[in-house]
Amino acid sequence: MTDEQMAPAPRPLDDVDRAILRILRADGRASVRSVAEQVHVSRANAYTRINRLLDDGVIRGFTAQIDQERAGQGTSAYITMRIVQTSWRSVREQLERLPGAAHIALVGGDFDVLLLVHTADNRALRDLVLTKIQAIPEVLSTRTLLVFEETDLQEA
Repeated sequence: MTDEQMAPAPRPLDDVDRAILRILRADGRASVRSVAEQVHVSRANAYTRINRLLDDGVIRGFTAQIDQERAGQGTSAYITMRIVQTSWRSVREQLERLPGAAHIALVGGDFDVLLLVHTADNRALRDLVLTKIQAIPEVLSTRTLLVFEETDLQEA
């Protein structure tokens, strides 16, 4: 059995849990006191709920939202790939190590993998695709979709 098959079923979330998630998604640095006040529960209750959401894997961590362009990564692209059947885990491990890899998904449809990357410029993107991604033996083909503008969506 895989880890996913052995994992217990997730506990259902109530309205307070969902409100806590909305608050922390908008501001991962929100204090327990602030969260408690916004969802109208005690600090102890908010603390317990946040820890349960962490323990259950609902909250996987707290991260900074990066403006890629201001961080020197002015070129973004989605790269689609067709890969050798049953090679997903191997390909994923290699893609995770790529500089600028931001999101990797196994998908269904005309291609198998969707990869979001951020690079300094088009030359760096070209180098990433031609010398690193296409050098992975299990990658059969790639297609690069250049991002002109992007917006991160947050639940209100």
